[in-house]
This record gives sequence, structure tokens and C-alpha cells, in this order.
Amino acid sequence: MYKIYINDIPFILSSDLALARNIPGDKTNIVARYNGSPKIFLNYSDMLEKGRQLDSITIFSENLEGLWADFCSNFKIIEAAGGCVFNAQEQLLVIYRRGSWDLPKGKIDPGETPEQAAVREVEEETGIAEISLGNFLDYTYHTYRDPKERRILKRTYWYRMHTPQSNLIPQAEEDIEVAEWVFPGPFLAQPGLAIYRSIKEVIEKLK
Repeated sequence: MYKIYINDIPFILSSDLALARNIPGDKTNIVARYNGSPKIFLNYSDMLEKGRQLDSITIFSENLEGLWADFCSNFKIIEAAGGCVFNAQEQLLVIYRRGSWDLPKGKIDPGETPEQAAVREVEEETGIAEISLGNFLDYTYHTYRDPKERRILKRTYWYRMHTPQSNLIPQAEEDIEVAEWVFPGPFLAQPGLAIYRSIKEVIEKLK
């Protein structure tokens, strides 16, 4: 299964036809079998970009990798990497920018591995200099439009990290207003928490 967030709404590609029978197709949750035309993904993307009337879209095909390839054919692919950083007290490092809580991440530079990019981005965005790189956690996917209105699909690699440092310096040039340590459970339990759904899912998998 692939889950892509478009306007913070999940767009799911799946080969699990049993799952299709368990997802309620209604006015806010579209469930459909893939019709074989990659252009249909543009129509669905436009629907999600234009508003929040839908809660999800799920498209099924027995050929999941073919489904994924057809979806990707409509987008320019950009790869990024980031870190779920823990301190000695097992608190998680979170940042606040552009109205939402987030995790430190950024684009992979030419010649970099995802691991190198993840460590570099954490260092740049939070001021941490001592990082121990842990295991790979997961991918997240989301789409957006660039300044030329081109459709971008960003894949982000996430890694667990640890640091003995506690002092944080948020990178103002990247619009980061706050960087702080939190305990994941109480943090996510805050009512009305402004956080991207993909980021919330990454943190939830840390428990």
C-alpha cells in the first residue's frame, strides 16, 4: 500500500481488495478500482487540492507497482530526508514553522545518501552537532505545486536518531520559530494540535 497526502488528505493506492470491502465508499470517502488511465490521478488530485470536502480517496488494482508507477508519472519526484531525534530523557525533538508542528527534514542534495541528508538537515535546522544515526523508520509521501505550478511528489526518508545535547537553535532562515523537546504521547494528545497528518503518523509509529 502507498499513502500519499494531498492537501493533508490521504490518497491511498492498494492491491488489497479485501480492504476495499471494508472502506465505506460515500460522499466523503471515494473508493474505486483503477480504470487504467494515469490521467485519472490528476482529476483526483485536483479534487483534493481544491478543498476539504473529501476525507480520503482509495484506488485499488491487483498490480500495485503498476498503479504506483502510473500515479508517479504525473509528478516530478523530489526526495528528502529527516530525523526523529531523541535526547537522553527519551524526549522527541519537534519544530514549529509556518503554522504547524513538524520534524526536521529537507531535500537530499546531489551526491548525498538519504542518511547523510537526514543528519545534515537536523544539524542545520536545530543546531545539534552530536548525532548518532539509528535505524530507518519509514517513508512519507506528499504532493504540492512549485512556483511554476508543476506537480511535485516528495518522498521523505525518516530515521531514528539520538543526541546527548539539549540546547536547540531553530534555523530562522527556514522559518522555524520554535524547536523543543517533547514526550511524544502527551504532545500528540494536545487538543487542536496543529500538525501535518503525515508527521503525526511518523510520531505515532515511534511508540
